[in-house]
Amino acid sequence: MAFRDYIPYYKRNLRVAFPVMLTQLGAAIVGLADSIMVGHYSTTDLAAVSFANGIFFTVMVFSMGSLMGITPLVGQSFVQKDDRRVSELFQNGLLFTLIVGGLTCGLLLLCVPFMDKMGQDPAVVEAARPYLITRIIGLLPFLYFCVQKQFLEGLGNTLVAMLICVVLNLLNILLNWVFIFGHWGAEPMGAYGAGLASLIATSLMPVAFIVAILCNPDWRKYLSLFSVKNNSLSCLRQLGRVGFPIGIQTTMETVLFTLSFIMVGWISKEALAAHHISNNVADFAFMLSLGVGAATTIRVSHQYGLGDYHAMRMAARASVHLILLMNTIGASLMIGLRNYLPMLFTEDPEVIRIASPLLVFAGLFQYADGLQCVGAGMLRGITDVRRPMIYAFIAYVVVALPLGWLLMFPLGMGVQGMWVSFIVALAMAAVLFLVRFRRLEKPLLANPK
Repeated sequence: MAFRDYIPYYKRNLRVAFPVMLTQLGAAIVGLADSIMVGHYSTTDLAAVSFANGIFFTVMVFSMGSLMGITPLVGQSFVQKDDRRVSELFQNGLLFTLIVGGLTCGLLLLCVPFMDKMGQDPAVVEAARPYLITRIIGLLPFLYFCVQKQFLEGLGNTLVAMLICVVLNLLNILLNWVFIFGHWGAEPMGAYGAGLASLIATSLMPVAFIVAILCNPDWRKYLSLFSVKNNSLSCLRQLGRVGFPIGIQTTMETVLFTLSFIMVGWISKEALAAHHISNNVADFAFMLSLGVGAATTIRVSHQYGLGDYHAMRMAARASVHLILLMNTIGASLMIGLRNYLPMLFTEDPEVIRIASPLLVFAGLFQYADGLQCVGAGMLRGITDVRRPMIYAFIAYVVVALPLGWLLMFPLGMGVQGMWVSFIVALAMAAVLFLVRFRRLEKPLLANPK
């Protein structure tokens, strides 16, 4: 295919991806603001946020991933103009969220009493525990925001989530300033203040989404089709069959990063803080990859539902081209600014010394991370989710964790060894996902509808 043949697909993918990128960047900016503000409050509180978020996101990501199954299912029904099926998926998606969210909150609460058994500095644990509790309280409202977001993404709309996130993320940053440092009459609360700010902002997100849906007649019609008889065990099972493998797959990646925080914490709290800084910078760039990955799922699911497999293939390939370009820009910035970016987070010279070279690895890591994200998005678009789950387990658990431990401790590479294992594992996942999609698209292209 000539470059000009891809131009319409680049435009369509970016039109869908751009609001998602801004939404994810907004979330990343809040994470950066948390780290920067808490880091300037104290190194102990920065390590506490890193430790608590490691536990929180390991479990929470499963719930978020499980809800992603609604997007391709809604997308395929939407392009087929099956309004009742779209409404049924949304109604059961809300019930599915309550079930999954309740179980997730319970599991996280069980982790709280055992935080001091994980080999961390006692001062870090003391600051981390109240921060984690506030994040748990805000989880269910946030998951309802997520399922509403996934639903509208299935309809092809990514703008509403962006607008909600922009406004409430700004509120979150303002409340960080108030609660972390103690302004406008509040007491300085450090890490706990960051958690309280997040709780308030995330609790308002689903409320804003409900208002947006009610104000749009094209979306409100799906609510008008809600009925008790639409509560369907078979629909819940379908959401689970598609959603749970996605949740497990995303959890495998998160487990890798969470255990890396625990393992790096065995070195020193300065190494843990530096690792957290590098992850925050990498996560900021990864938000662009998530945007393209989400757009890939939407575009592939729509073309798959219509039976236009050539357009499905072109949309998928266009996403690969876009992600490579974006990752090159992100990697160049990280490597070029590696001596300056850590200063945004902390004034501790030892943390800065450790973090600067890590950003070289974080820059190289962008290619593998971006391609695995897009590859996963392609497969989700055609609801192929079980095999990627197995691939994720092999790459992130079987390969990455033992390799990271070996490089960090026996081979003496320290925290840099963990980043080498990240690159190896995600590159492996990227290759497996892309090869899998290529194999599945061949028979579809050979036998179009």
